[in-house]
Amino acid sequence: MKLKQLESLLQRVEGFERPKLLLEQYPTSPHIAACMLYTIHTRFDDIENKLVADLGCGCGVLSIGAAMLNAGLCLGVDIDEDALGIFNRNAEEFELANIDMVQYDVCSKQTDNLSKKFDTVIMNPPFGTKHNKGMDMIFLKSALDMARTAVYSLHKTATREHINKKADEWKVTMEVIAELRYDLPATYKFHKRKSIDIEVDFIRFSAK
Repeated sequence: MKLKQLESLLQRVEGFERPKLLLEQYPTSPHIAACMLYTIHTRFDDIENKLVADLGCGCGVLSIGAAMLNAGLCLGVDIDEDALGIFNRNAEEFELANIDMVQYDVCSKQTDNLSKKFDTVIMNPPFGTKHNKGMDMIFLKSALDMARTAVYSLHKTATREHINKKADEWKVTMEVIAELRYDLPATYKFHKRKSIDIEVDFIRFSAK
């Protein structure tokens, strides 16, 4: 599948109906999702026939894209029942057999039963702003516990130095694959501008 074809298909994925601020529910654009997944697939061969987890999957755009790229199975994980309901509709729309979802709190720190159960973990985690300070690191630690091979994640470029220190502390290799402009649309009432661009790193983490 070509990159443009993947992006075109992901544009049909339904997004949040009533996004929840406390969960930092922002959509991952079809363009960014397709670029992430296509890079993971073609450059690192970490999707096809692999067991993939998508943490904080929301409405499932990353999971659905991974399934389209022939993941052995992609499991979407989210705490929000409403988001998973939309995800389920999306999965049914695309008639994908290699996809599943589970309601689970990634921050519960009870991931022992999921330890090293997945080849690859992909995610666009909460950036840990306002009420959720440090949430991005909790997501990352859980993802690293769950992945056998690699974790692919988006993080604010401004936090790169902090994440690098954490990666050293956790004895994992951190590679910034790309620097992206994350076009964040006005989603909540307090947003004054139609959209803002946030500088974001697309990072691969793997065991040293």
